[in-house]
Amino acid sequence: MKKWEYATVPLLVHATKQILDNWGQDGWELVTVIPGPNPENLVAYFKREIQ
Repeated sequence: MKKWEYATVPLLVHATKQILDNWGQDGWELVTVIPGPNPENLVAYFKREIQ
């Protein structure tokens, strides 16, 4: 059975691609993005398999 770990990450609108690329290079898969506490912020949810 696969086991997963999860992370939530604040995203800044002006640096979204850079932040997502950095997490992706570390093996994290983006699950979803939801609005944050204000219009300038988003929250990304990531997962990756535990080896």
